[in-house]
Amino acid sequence: MLYRLPYCLLSSVSQNNFGFHSRLTAITKSTSRLGPTTSTRYNPLLLYQQQPSASSSSQRSFSMTATQVLNRVTPEKVSMEIKDPVDPTALGQAKAIIDELTTAMDGSVDSDALLKVAKRLKDVPEDATKFIVSKEECKEAFDGLSEQERTALVNIHARVKAFAEMQRKSVSDMEMDIPGGKAGHTVSPCSAAGCYAPGGRYPLPSSVLMTAVTARAAGCETVVLASPRPAKITMAAAHIAKADLFLCVGGAQAIGTMAQGINGLVPKCDVICGPGNKWVTAAKSLVNGKCGIDMLAGPSEVLVICDETANAKVVAADLIAQAEHDVVARAILLSTDAGMIEKIDSEVADQIEALPEPNRSTALEALKQSFAVQCKTIEECVAISDAIAPEHLEIQTANSQKVADSCGNYGGLFIGENAAEVLGDYGAGPNHTLPTGGTGRYTGGLSVFNFLRIRTWMRVDDKKASQGMVDDSVVMARLEGLEGHARAAESRKL
Repeated sequence: MLYRLPYCLLSSVSQNNFGFHSRLTAITKSTSRLGPTTSTRYNPLLLYQQQPSASSSSQRSFSMTATQVLNRVTPEKVSMEIKDPVDPTALGQAKAIIDELTTAMDGSVDSDALLKVAKRLKDVPEDATKFIVSKEECKEAFDGLSEQERTALVNIHARVKAFAEMQRKSVSDMEMDIPGGKAGHTVSPCSAAGCYAPGGRYPLPSSVLMTAVTARAAGCETVVLASPRPAKITMAAAHIAKADLFLCVGGAQAIGTMAQGINGLVPKCDVICGPGNKWVTAAKSLVNGKCGIDMLAGPSEVLVICDETANAKVVAADLIAQAEHDVVARAILLSTDAGMIEKIDSEVADQIEALPEPNRSTALEALKQSFAVQCKTIEECVAISDAIAPEHLEIQTANSQKVADSCGNYGGLFIGENAAEVLGDYGAGPNHTLPTGGTGRYTGGLSVFNFLRIRTWMRVDDKKASQGMVDDSVVMARLEGLEGHARAAESRKL
C-alpha cells in the first residue's frame, strides 16, 4: 500500500543547471507510525510496497489505497542549496570519451574512432558501417507517417518557426551619433549550429524542432543534428526542420563531435544546444569555450500555483505529465487551500495507476522527490516559487494573469487552466528548452538569441569634432596608469 506520510524528510536528487547545481531540500519531523511494524523514523524511499490485488475487479499490480502521493512540506522548510554544476563521475567519463575520439593532430574527431565508440555505447548496431542518417532516409520517414502524424508535425513546425522568426525580428542593426562620427551594433548569426535531441527513455522529435528550427530562424548557415538510435518520428522531424547533417550518436561522443568536427564531413559547430543526460551535460561543460552552449540543463521540473478555484483533475494530470519525464523529474504543488491539495493528491493516485509502463513506474519514482506546500496566501506561493525559479511555472488561480504578473523567476510561464505546460512542450510557439535547477533567476530558455552575435562598431569621420572625446580618453587613461593608452589617444589630437 501507499503509506500516508503527514510529514517527511525530503531530499531531491541533484539538479544540473547553467552555472550552478541546486538541490531543493525540505526537512520536517515525522511523528506518526508508518505501518504496524514500522518505526517513527521515516524512510524516504518507502512510498509504496507491492501486494496482490484484493479484488477481482482490480488487476492493479500496486494498490494505491491510501492516497497521499505528494510529500507534505511546510513553507519554512523549503530552501535552496547550491551545489557543483556537473556530476564528477560523468565528467571524467565524458572527458575520456572525447579524448578517445580526438586522435587527429588538429584536435578534430576521427570518424573510425567515433563509429567504434558509437557501437560500444549502443548508439548504432554492432554491424553499422555509418553514423550519419541521410536526408533521403529522413524524407522517407516523413513520407511514411500517417496523415494525422504528418499534419501534427507540420503544424508544430509552423508554430515554432513563427515564434522564432518573431524573436529574430525583435533585434536589428542600429547606429547612433558620437562626437565626430557614428557607433552602432550589427546582429548576425553564427555559421554552424549543433543541435542535440535525446534518444533514451522516449524519442523526442519535439526537441529536434525546438533546436534545429530555432537555429534556422536565427539564420545559421549549417545545422547539425545529433540523436542516438533515432526513431522514425525523430528522422521525420529532422526532415521538416531541414537539418543539414544528422549524426545518429548521443552522449559525450555527440557533443565532442559537434564541437570539434570531422575533417571534410562534420563542421565545427559554433554553438551547441539541446537537453540531454548527465554525460551530455558534462560534455557541454568541457567544450564550453571552444564553442558556445545554451545551458547545462538538469532534470525537468514543474511548479503549479493554485487556489480553491482550480480543477484538481487538470492539476494532477499536469503534475503526472512532468513526473513521467524521468525518475529524477520534480512536480511541485503550492496552494492556499488544504482541501484542494487533498483532491489533487487523490487524483494523482488515481490517474497514475492508469498510465502504461514504463511511464507509470517512472512517474512514481519521480514523485518521491516531489511535494506539496500549503501556503497562507497567494503572495507566499509566489515568494516560494521565485526562490525555486522552476523550469515550468503554471498559474491556476482566480485572476491568474494578475498572479502571473507578480511572478519574477521561472523558465516558462503558463497562465490559466487551459495553458497546459504540455502545449508548450509540443509547439505552441515558445521554446521548450528551458533553464532548470533555479537558473531561471538569471537566464532564459533557448531562443534565436543563443545563435546570434551582437557586435559593436565605431567610426570617426570628423577629427576636429572628436577632440573632446580624445581629451577625455587621455585623462582617463592616465588616471588608470595606462600611459600607452594615453599616448595612443594623444596621437589623434590636432
